[in-house]
Amino acid sequence: MTNNENEVTSNKPAADASAPQAQPAPESLPTTPSESGPTAQPPAASAAGADSGARQEASKIAAPAMTPAPRDAGSMADAPSGTRSGPSEDPSPVVEDSNSQMREQYPRPDAVIAHEPEPDYAQPSEALGADEDDASMEAVSDDADAGPLEAVADEEEAPPVEPVGPVEERGPIPSAPPAPQPRREGRHRRRGGRGRGGEPARAEHRQERDRHDGGRRAAEGHRGRLERGGHQEREYRSDHRGPARDVKREILANTNFEETRIAILENGHLAELLWERKNSQNIVGNIYKGVVENVLPGISSAFVNIGFEKNAYLYISDVLGEKGAAIDATLRKGQHIMIQVAKEAIGTKGMKVTMDVSLPGRFLVFTPFQSYVGISKHIGDAAERARLSGIVDRLVAEQLGGKGVVVRTEAEGASEAELEREVKYLLQTWNQIYKKFETEPPPALLHKDLDIALQVARDLLSDKVYVYLLDNREQHKNVVEFVEAISPELKDRVRLYDAKTQIFKAFNLEGDIESMRRTKVTLANGGSIIIQEAESLCAIDVNTGRFTGSKSQEETVTQTNIEAALEIAHQLRLRNIGGIIVVDFIDMRKASNRQKVMEAFAHACKGDRAKIRILPITRLGLVELTRERKRESTVSLITEECPQCKGCGRVLSSETLRIRIQREIAQMTGGRPGGQVRLLLHPALAEQFRGQQPAIEKNIQRSVKIQSDPSLPWEDYRIVLE
Repeated sequence: MTNNENEVTSNKPAADASAPQAQPAPESLPTTPSESGPTAQPPAASAAGADSGARQEASKIAAPAMTPAPRDAGSMADAPSGTRSGPSEDPSPVVEDSNSQMREQYPRPDAVIAHEPEPDYAQPSEALGADEDDASMEAVSDDADAGPLEAVADEEEAPPVEPVGPVEERGPIPSAPPAPQPRREGRHRRRGGRGRGGEPARAEHRQERDRHDGGRRAAEGHRGRLERGGHQEREYRSDHRGPARDVKREILANTNFEETRIAILENGHLAELLWERKNSQNIVGNIYKGVVENVLPGISSAFVNIGFEKNAYLYISDVLGEKGAAIDATLRKGQHIMIQVAKEAIGTKGMKVTMDVSLPGRFLVFTPFQSYVGISKHIGDAAERARLSGIVDRLVAEQLGGKGVVVRTEAEGASEAELEREVKYLLQTWNQIYKKFETEPPPALLHKDLDIALQVARDLLSDKVYVYLLDNREQHKNVVEFVEAISPELKDRVRLYDAKTQIFKAFNLEGDIESMRRTKVTLANGGSIIIQEAESLCAIDVNTGRFTGSKSQEETVTQTNIEAALEIAHQLRLRNIGGIIVVDFIDMRKASNRQKVMEAFAHACKGDRAKIRILPITRLGLVELTRERKRESTVSLITEECPQCKGCGRVLSSETLRIRIQREIAQMTGGRPGGQVRLLLHPALAEQFRGQQPAIEKNIQRSVKIQSDPSLPWEDYRIVLE
C-alpha cells in the first residue's frame, strides 16, 4: 500500500492564503467511539489565517513542506560442514487457471467489463498508439549542456551506519524550527528544454516544476534526453498506477494462524501477492514522535529514535526546512519531531522515514504540511477534473485551512458528499495525531496504519473488482464495516468464503506461490529467464532455451526477448522485487527490434502500482531499471539463509572433496604406505567415491573402506585410520 498518491499531474494552490480562513469548531467534526471528548483543533490551524496557521503548526513539529520519496579445512575432528544446495533443476512454474467450480459458487457481480485481447507487440506503433503522451514510455529531451541526470534509485541506497558515541553539540535546542518553506531538492535534476533533435519541454511541465521546485516532478513525467555513444536514445517510464481498466480482477484473502495472505487475480491468474505476519513489524505508514539522536552534516542525514532497537534514517531530502540549508541548521540533537515511516528495514538497511506526513483515504490523500491541490493525471476528462477541482478547492478553503490534498484516481465520479465526508474523516484523524504529538513523550506511536486487509479495501477495492473474498469471519466483518463507512456502494462485493477447501488451494494458487522460490521461469515458447536476487541488485538473464523459431535468428531472438519482457514485468510485481534491476536480454542487431522490446517492456509495466523507471538498452543488451521498494521481496519473506551453504547457494564439488580428503590423509600418515583408512561420507558422496575407490587407494597407497552416514552434510566427512 502506498501512503502517497504518486500520480499527481495537476497541482495548484489550494486556496487564497492571503485571506484568513475560519476553521470549523472541533465539536462539528464527526467523532469515533475511541475519542474521549471533542477533538481539539491544533493551535496552528486557528482562525488567524490559513497560511500563518500552517507555519505555526509546522514549527511545533519541525515540519515545513516537502514531498516524501516514493514510497537484501583443518583437523580431522573439525572438518568443514555444509550441505548440498540442490543444483538439480526444477521444472518451470506452470500457471493454472482458477477453479471453475469456485467461480460458479461465488459468481461475479453483473457488471462485466469486456476484456480486450493483448496487443500484438510485433507492431508496437499499433499496439501502443502514436500518442506522445503515453505514460508508460516518454521520450526524454534536455538541454545538451545541462547538468548530470537524476540518479537512478537514489532512495535505494543503504543508509549509512549510525556512529557510536556523542556528537559535537551545536548550541541549545531552538524553541521552534524555521518557518515552513518549500521543500528542498534531494537530488539535482536537469531542466527541460530543447536539445539537439529533442522536442521542447511542455509548458505545463515547466510550470509544474517551477511551482513545486521539483518536488512532484516525477509524477508529471520529466522530459529529458540521454546520450549514449553520440546518438540520442529514449528513457522509458511506467507512470501508470494500478492495473489496466479492462482487466478482470478478483481479490482473495486467506487468514489463519499468524499470517494474512492476499492474492490479486487478473483474468484468473495470480498477478500480485500481499503478505503480512503478526510477529513481523509492518510499520510502513505509521506516524511517530521521535527524538533526533544524531545529526551528520557530512552525509546530510540524521538518525531518529522512534522506539526501535535501530534508529530510523532521515535523509536531507525528507527534512522540512529552508531550501538549501544544511541539515544541522534545521535539526538539532534532542529535538522532538513528527515522522512517518516510508520504507521498512530491509536486510542490513534501516528503516527510512520522512517528516512530510500524509494520510491516505479512498478518494484523497491529505498532506497537512503542503499547501496545494493536486489531481491525478489518470482522470483525463477535462469536465470531471474541473468539477473535482471546484469541490476540493472549496473543501480545502472551508475545512482544511489551506492544507494540501491530492485527488486520487478513484475520486473520478465521486459525489461532493463523499468527498466532504472523507475530508472530515481525514481532518479528524489528523487532529487526533496532532493532539498526541503535543502531549505524548517521545518516542511514541501517534498513528498506526490500517492492517493489510483494510488497506486493500481502501486502496484496491473499486467497481472494477468483481469480488473481495475473505475466509476469516472476523476479518470479513471488519472489512464490511470499513467499506460500508467509506464506500457503501461496494459493500456487496465483499463476501465470505466458507467452503471446506482452503481458499488458495481452491483457486490453484499454492503452486504459483511455491514456484516463486525457483530462479528459473520457462517461457511459453521454450525460452527461459533466470532471476537472481542479491542485496545490492537483482540480475535477470534471458535465454532462448530450446526455442529455435521458424524464421531468421534475429527474429527468433526478438520474439524471445519480447516474451521475456512481458514475463519479467509480471515476475517483478509478483515477487515484489524492488531496487536496482538489470536485465540481460539476448543481443539484437537491429535498432528497430530493440525498440520493439523496450516498448513491450514499458507497456507490460503499466499494470504495476509501484513506480518504475526504465533506462535505455545498452550496446551490450542490458536494460537497467529501478522499481519502488517499501517492503522486502516475497522470496526474502518466506525463505532464510541456508545454514549449510551459508547463503552462497553452492557447495564444494565431489572432485574437490576427494582431492581434499586425499591431501588430509597424506598429511595424517606422513606419506607412509600401508594400513587401512575408513571414510564416513554423505550417502550421495559415498556413492560417487566408490566409483573412484581404486584411484583413491592408488594415490594414498592404502586400502580404503567407504561408509555412508546420513547424518553428515554434503561437505562434512570423517577420516579414521585403522
